[in-house]
Amino acid sequence: MLLVKDPPRKILPRLSTADIVFLLGCAILIVPTLIGVARFSWTTEQGGHGPIVLATGIWLLLREIKDAKVERAMPSPWLPAIGIAFFLSVFLIARITGILEIEAMAMYGALLLGIYLLVGGAFMRAIWFPLVYLALVLPPPDTVVAAVTQPIKIAISEWAVALLHGLGYPIASSGVNIYIAQFELLVAAACAGLNSIISLGAICLFYVYLRHRNNFVAFLLVSLAVIPVAIFSNFVRVIVLILITYYLGEAAAQGFLHDFAGLLMFSVALVTIFALDSLYGRIAARRHRPVPLEAAA
Repeated sequence: MLLVKDPPRKILPRLSTADIVFLLGCAILIVPTLIGVARFSWTTEQGGHGPIVLATGIWLLLREIKDAKVERAMPSPWLPAIGIAFFLSVFLIARITGILEIEAMAMYGALLLGIYLLVGGAFMRAIWFPLVYLALVLPPPDTVVAAVTQPIKIAISEWAVALLHGLGYPIASSGVNIYIAQFELLVAAACAGLNSIISLGAICLFYVYLRHRNNFVAFLLVSLAVIPVAIFSNFVRVIVLILITYYLGEAAAQGFLHDFAGLLMFSVALVTIFALDSLYGRIAARRHRPVPLEAAA
């Protein structure tokens, strides 16, 4: 008997005229904004993850489109069309006034509504994670980042000072300054690694989704651990920078060893996420382990 194999599925379905027009419109809308984002955000510590997220996000999006088992369905166009008109208006105003963060968010909002018009809500739900993940390419408003991270920076510096003081180091803090021996550090400089919390979150979320995409409970639990893990890893970074300053001097803490502390922070975050994921796997395996008959009796 001859076995007839199913033809391999294409990565993307055959494109219609509407798809081609939509892709051309997306290119016209996205490329200028991404160039601005690359120039002003991807060159900073806060946005350095952008190229990695863009490349992995596009790969993941193509993979999810290929594996989606939901048919495309055209929804009613009126409400999405109104939303697109609104976002495009905001986009034009932001581009004229040079507000890159609002321009990028408006661009992405119009893009999502355009995708919704082409494929429908069910298909978008099937590819939801790449769409959310790709939003991390865009820079968040600086005022929001400052408002969220400033209390955390102060708390991390206080924890670091309390720990090292308890270990006998001559250290104290006053406002935004940390004093250790004859050296002085600014809290903002010591906790600058917290600006990369989005980078840490993006990399960890990518790993968690690939690892637990079919287990929503595991995905949710490990994902919720990303923020405390990022805070913990930055706490380790601050401790290392303070100790480098104490033993090697302020110049050493601002030079190569400053970059080393940043790499250490990423390593601590990734190892911690792997450890928590492994711990969850062991706990889940024990809960689902069959009970022996003798113990049940």
